[in-house]
Amino acid sequence: MNAIALWVLLVLWFVFSGNAMGLNISPRPSVVNVGAIFSFKSPIGSVEKIAIKAAEKDVNADSSVLNGTKLVITMQDAAGSYFVAIVEALQFMETDTVAIIGPQTSVTAHVISHVANELQVPLLSFAAKDPTLNSLQYPFFFQTAPNDQFEMTAIADVVDYFQYREVIAIYVDDDNGRNGVSALGVKLAERRCKISYKAALPPQATRSEILDLLVKVALLESRVYVVHMRIDLGPLIFSVAHYLGMISEGYVWIATDWLSTILDTFSPLDSDTMASLQGVLVMRQHTPESGKKSAFISRWKELVREEGLGSLGLNSYGYYAYDTVWLIARAIDAFFKSGGTISFSNDPRLQDAKGSNLHLEALSIFDGGKLLLSKLLQADMTGLTGPIRFDSNRHLPRPAYDILNVAGTGYRRIGYWSNYSGLSVVPPEQLYSKPLNESKFNQKLSNVIWPGETLSKPRGWVFPNNGKLLRITVPFRASYQMFVTQDKSTQIMRGYCIDVFVAAVNLLPYAVPYVFIPFGDGKTNPDYNQLVKMVAMNEFDAAVGDIAIVTNRAKIVDFTQPYIESGLVVVAPVKRKDTSAWAFLRPFTFQMWCVTGAFFVIVGAVVWILEHRINDEFRGPPRKQFITILWFSFSTMFFSHRENTLSTLGRFVLLIWLFVVLIINSSYTASLTSILTVQQLSSPIKGIETLLASGDRIGYQVGSYAANYLNEELGVPWSRLVPLDSAQAYAKALTDGPNNGGVAAVVDELPYVDLFLSQYCKFKIAGKQFTKSGWGFVFQRDSPLAVDMSTAILKLSESGDLQRIHDKWFARLGCSSQDTDIESNQLRLRSFWGLFLICAVASLVALAVFLLHMLYQFSRYGPPMNELARPQSSPSGRIQTFLWFMDEREESSRGRSKRTHTEDSSIGNSTREQASQGRSKTTHTGDTSIGNNISQ
Repeated sequence: MNAIALWVLLVLWFVFSGNAMGLNISPRPSVVNVGAIFSFKSPIGSVEKIAIKAAEKDVNADSSVLNGTKLVITMQDAAGSYFVAIVEALQFMETDTVAIIGPQTSVTAHVISHVANELQVPLLSFAAKDPTLNSLQYPFFFQTAPNDQFEMTAIADVVDYFQYREVIAIYVDDDNGRNGVSALGVKLAERRCKISYKAALPPQATRSEILDLLVKVALLESRVYVVHMRIDLGPLIFSVAHYLGMISEGYVWIATDWLSTILDTFSPLDSDTMASLQGVLVMRQHTPESGKKSAFISRWKELVREEGLGSLGLNSYGYYAYDTVWLIARAIDAFFKSGGTISFSNDPRLQDAKGSNLHLEALSIFDGGKLLLSKLLQADMTGLTGPIRFDSNRHLPRPAYDILNVAGTGYRRIGYWSNYSGLSVVPPEQLYSKPLNESKFNQKLSNVIWPGETLSKPRGWVFPNNGKLLRITVPFRASYQMFVTQDKSTQIMRGYCIDVFVAAVNLLPYAVPYVFIPFGDGKTNPDYNQLVKMVAMNEFDAAVGDIAIVTNRAKIVDFTQPYIESGLVVVAPVKRKDTSAWAFLRPFTFQMWCVTGAFFVIVGAVVWILEHRINDEFRGPPRKQFITILWFSFSTMFFSHRENTLSTLGRFVLLIWLFVVLIINSSYTASLTSILTVQQLSSPIKGIETLLASGDRIGYQVGSYAANYLNEELGVPWSRLVPLDSAQAYAKALTDGPNNGGVAAVVDELPYVDLFLSQYCKFKIAGKQFTKSGWGFVFQRDSPLAVDMSTAILKLSESGDLQRIHDKWFARLGCSSQDTDIESNQLRLRSFWGLFLICAVASLVALAVFLLHMLYQFSRYGPPMNELARPQSSPSGRIQTFLWFMDEREESSRGRSKRTHTEDSSIGNSTREQASQGRSKTTHTGDTSIGNNISQ
């Protein structure tokens, strides 16, 4: 018996110690408790309750999960109260609850998460989506659905897709509303958009408060509204907006997923509610299609019937509620497999104060909380909502949203958004296997039926209906008043720039109420940089005038399309250049004269080489041949050469050269005629380069950006820059010159210079325009009016109205103000190098063919080396022989070759005769001897 008792004790120790043979095994309890906090009667809570019960039933029916331990989920109704939800969470902490599903709101989550951190009980919420509920501050809090950061990113992409730049955010002023709208502002800023106004409502807002807020909003410029609202207040917002006529053409409404929850849960809605939602864009959490999802949808009606809730629809929160239960179950199962035990201990710091009946000591710490937390972080499963696992920031993989458009009696899906592919018309899961393409050209959505049942995209903004005029500042100029100034008698702004602006405004498809406000005193030209800064600082809404589009200004404001070309040019005094005795040399540059002369000699030499062997006119003593080359070459200039060319190659080269000479003669004649008959103007200033190098003083117009450009970009010291305030001051300073207190040149914008030169003919533009810019109208950053005005300016240009306005103000009177290039008008080599190249190539080809022909003739008719005194084996001797052969007349070579051939033939015949005679004599002698022998 003692032995049996000993064996029993050993078995019990093995079972309960949990550390036998290196294994860590713990007993599983029969029940594990999980709490759930939500509002039963809310659209989210009513669906959540059914989904949680179904998941609890499925988990307990699956023997592969929890292995016999029953999952018990206790649900508490928060009844829409933040305080009740907090109290119920504390009550769960008094029981053996290992995890809590919820809370439903971010406000409650912020409070309860501190308790969860202290008592180490994980909170898992799919409805509290505040982006600030981060893992660093709340390590025991999990968001089991994508948080609002991703939804706001999707909305920002939609706003950017439709090219809106400003939105108005309407939200509840609580943690979820404020933090969600802040996330939207960040995402919009990344796309150069912004929230122009934040319209906050109290959590318990009344219809009257909503009415007052929307009336105020309607007076603002933007017509794009993003509604981030509680489910109970959202429909009331749209009801009041519909009452105010704000659900109509020209408005854009975007609602977060609260509206899709209502549409999915209570569809079909009543006609009044649907009328107030027509054209609204709605975000909905995307759940991919799968067999699990289809099976759950098929069960849904039966589950609703069991609860006796009528025709309750299934929304996306139902999927996430179901998956959250399975996530907890699998984490608890892994917790048990790792040796975790369900045990709680009291926190000695939680003690009731004297006389208190709160029973704080009942709150206990979950000893296995950290282990369960680690198992939740390691989760990797696939549920109704797709893959479920957490990254380092505890975000679910690849969050996505459906984009819905309310129309008729329901809604239709116009596209999808995911953090992988952005906007698309195909489900995100079909794009995950394809390469990432974040190009804007790849972003697509289907057509939208906007409020007012129109397919035309709303402009997204209007001028407010509060009687406020657009404040437009106009420079009050003292000089060049034809561009823009104020009529002193009528106080009306007038000028070329004003006419262009008015014509462009008249082309806009809407009325633009505005008032012109002069900037400056009219005695001196105003500072245009300061004028632009005042628009940027919201002191004015826009600026109209002769305002150049330059870099430092474009950084702080928006410009329209340029309506006139501009840029800096140099104006210098010029004087008539008298004709000199050597004027005939001026048509060509020195380089051109040298190259032309060289080609005359080269072509003459080439022709001589090609004609020398066959043409008597190109033969004779060396001195005569050299003179012939020069004479023939230069006589071709006048087509008076007397020597005839006999060879085909020579004629080919001469033909090409005569064509080149014809072009050169014609160009020379035309240039010389111009020099001798047209007035020639000269100036020591040839352009900006010579002006900078001269060291002389430079004039500029007061208020122009030219001074800053010369100083900052070109390094001209301020001591060299002289401010001038009128065209008369320009003329006087240029006439006096730098030696008499004036300036060497004036640097100003081209439109001013054109007007100046139309009145003062003794000044001209020196060199070329050295900057490129234009004049445009100024608007505040991201103003939508800038885009519409640019379109209107393009229409003015295409119709010809812009040119007609220009001609009205700047009809050419007096002397012409055409740009005069004071640089040398000599003919340069770059204008003729193609002709010289053709001639050179023709000459080289002819020489090459001639050389090959000569080598062939030399091999056939060349003299034998034994007739020459020079050594036969020397290479230089062979070259000298070849040159001698080339110098020899062709008939002589052939004749000598013929004579040599004849002599060789004679010698051969004589030798053959002698040999024949010898043979004959020998034969005769032999025959005689034979005869004698016979006779004997």
